[in-house]
Amino acid sequence: MTHRVDVVIVGGGQAGLAVGWYLRRRTDLSFAVLDDQDAPGGAWRHAWPSLRLFSPASYSSLPGMLMPATGAQNPDAAHVIDYLTDYETRYDLPVHRPVHVGAVHRDGESFRLQTTAGEWSARAVVSATGTWSQPFRPAVPGQRAFRGPQVHSAHYGGPAPYAGKRVVVVGGANSGAQIAAELAEVAQLTWCLKGEPHWLPDDVDGRELFRVATERSRALAAGQPDPGGVAALGNIVVVPPVRRARDAGLLHPEPMFDRFTPSGIAWADGRRREIDAVVWCTGFRPALRHLRPLHVRGPGGTIRTGGTAAVRAPGLHLVGYGDWTGPGSATLIGVGPTARATVADLARTLAPDAGRSRGTVRRGG
Repeated sequence: MTHRVDVVIVGGGQAGLAVGWYLRRRTDLSFAVLDDQDAPGGAWRHAWPSLRLFSPASYSSLPGMLMPATGAQNPDAAHVIDYLTDYETRYDLPVHRPVHVGAVHRDGESFRLQTTAGEWSARAVVSATGTWSQPFRPAVPGQRAFRGPQVHSAHYGGPAPYAGKRVVVVGGANSGAQIAAELAEVAQLTWCLKGEPHWLPDDVDGRELFRVATERSRALAAGQPDPGGVAALGNIVVVPPVRRARDAGLLHPEPMFDRFTPSGIAWADGRRREIDAVVWCTGFRPALRHLRPLHVRGPGGTIRTGGTAAVRAPGLHLVGYGDWTGPGSATLIGVGPTARATVADLARTLAPDAGRSRGTVRRGG
């Protein structure tokens, strides 16, 4: 049996839910959200326990529902998971899980999706799979010979396994700074990054980052000079735990090492250091393997878009992967405007032939 809807959203994290909210509230299009997780929360389910948002709860909300306040200035991952769970339930969004989408094919003027829950047919597809499932680790000489454990921040579970050990944290952005700050309190820390850490001013949080990203996007769209984006400010938000570790003198950034030895790391100047473990905080790549049959990726693995619409695949939209799919769209505070624009586009292109049942799944064989 083939499940048929107007729109399939691939991914049930914050981006997918935001798109679902606008589809429910602003259109009569039928839709389904296919999520490969066992429970709500998206990538936040896999964040390390102490991870903090860049903004207070009141500035970290999806459309239609404010995130409840929390005692801490910046909510942690558990608070976000609870919020996304309540959001999904409150608006009765048609999320199906666990459903893994293996491939998206063009089928005439529609799309055919191969999933672990059978085939789905849709007139449009919104890919909102994010980046968490595609962690990136750079290749470093001798890496395979190193005998200690190596873990990416995507799978870092907290400081307990590293207590009393010699640990290298690689990476100078937010995840690197937050994990380094946490480990500095329990382990012998070496924090390696390329160049110096670029701290944002202590009073800058996600609200300011979203404002700067939005202004840059508007300026470029209007053909105006590039005013500079978030990177011009810095790349480390000084959340309270990071501020405490920095001000206590626990964070001492060092240059990136050049190679591994079986028991440690070494620099080009001859310095060597024995270590027990490595935590890679080196970012992620977009999780887009399900789109391979559409042949939409260009040089460097990118997908050319107009707004969120894939130029080479009419009917395909990409939401929540970063600024290339909308200013701040990979954040809770920033995904709302991108989701709204995406649904407005879907309403224009699909509404003439849309089904009458709002936000439901039509099934056919």
